[in-house]
Amino acid sequence: MIKQFAFATGILFVVAIIMVTGPLNRVILTPSAVVAQTQQINSPSQGNSSSSSNPLSLNTIFKQTENSVVQITSKTPTAGVSNPVNQSSNTTTLGSGFVYDKQGHILTNSHLVGDAKVVDLTFPDGNRYTAKVIAGDVYSDIAVLQISQNTSQSQQRQLLSSLKPLALGNSSNLEVADTVIAIGNPFGLSDAMTTGIVSGIGRSIPISVGGFSIPNAIQTDARVNPGDSGGPLLDTRGEMIGMNTAIVPGTNRLSGIGFAIPSNTITKIVTILIQKGYYPHPYLGLIFGTLTSDLAQDNGIPLNLKGVYVDRITENGPADKAGIHGSTTDQYLKKHLGDVIIAVDGHNITKRDDLLNYIGQKKIAGDNITLAVYRNGHVIDLKATLAARPSLLPPLTTRRASGNS
Repeated sequence: MIKQFAFATGILFVVAIIMVTGPLNRVILTPSAVVAQTQQINSPSQGNSSSSSNPLSLNTIFKQTENSVVQITSKTPTAGVSNPVNQSSNTTTLGSGFVYDKQGHILTNSHLVGDAKVVDLTFPDGNRYTAKVIAGDVYSDIAVLQISQNTSQSQQRQLLSSLKPLALGNSSNLEVADTVIAIGNPFGLSDAMTTGIVSGIGRSIPISVGGFSIPNAIQTDARVNPGDSGGPLLDTRGEMIGMNTAIVPGTNRLSGIGFAIPSNTITKIVTILIQKGYYPHPYLGLIFGTLTSDLAQDNGIPLNLKGVYVDRITENGPADKAGIHGSTTDQYLKKHLGDVIIAVDGHNITKRDDLLNYIGQKKIAGDNITLAVYRNGHVIDLKATLAARPSLLPPLTTRRASGNS
């Protein structure tokens, strides 16, 4: 049975941190327990938009990058089938990936490989290899593979030297209406290119684990179909500025809306995944939602105040220790809003995604943040120390051995 996987699972926005409960979004923000971003290991150099102002032709971009994109075939036991030895009991998933460095690391989506330990890679020239799944992060939908062939050391060196890693671009330079190019294997059709524009930035896209979302995602109208997941999103210099990861669940695939994980998020997380086998996400420990005019009016809050209101906080979590107040309900079941966060580290907050994107992109576990909070007609500053998300799954190998999901 062949399943074309396109990351259609629930429609709950999680930014490595949000759980929707009614109209609210549960945010379990978790910075990394890792210290500052370490230098990328054996990876391509970061692109710079100012280094080349002239875009390349689409034909040139395709020729330069096509051999860096692979088709991935992943086989996992079919749910409810107890005999994994029987090949017919396995579900085959097709998707895409791309060469990340000269060490044989291939990047793709975590949802694509699932619980597979080994996947098959097929390059456009027809060469086929096996790759081990060495690390995966379901909260950012990133998986790291490594080519593993039973060959001599000289043959392995020759294989690695022939790899063509994609140049890494700077996704923070992207603007709405920029031209982007997607390369992948839609519906198993290898070596396919589509183009479009950036139709939105700073989006949150849902994942199926814990009610979290991936922050800072790129929205594009470049055609992304099942099988394109894990493939690169390129700019007009042929640099990777994102990884295609999703279509809008429950919508027509011709809706013209697709999402990609930005390259800056990828480089931040992949470095740690390769080193440690897992990535700890930033955690603040509260449930919050965007302040609306109706909520402001019902609670005597100035209508021109912008921010996110705190609904509930996790006991003994970073927000609790910082003294942040959640909402309360009186004896008549009327809700009275708690604190309204209007800025973080001097950056104004106008909606939920602003806070999620800032913490997910700029902070790691152990970092201090200053929250400007509106409370009872006054603005006060509260300092919090971010923690690592307590719901973090153990490393991939441990998770498989213990049977945790």
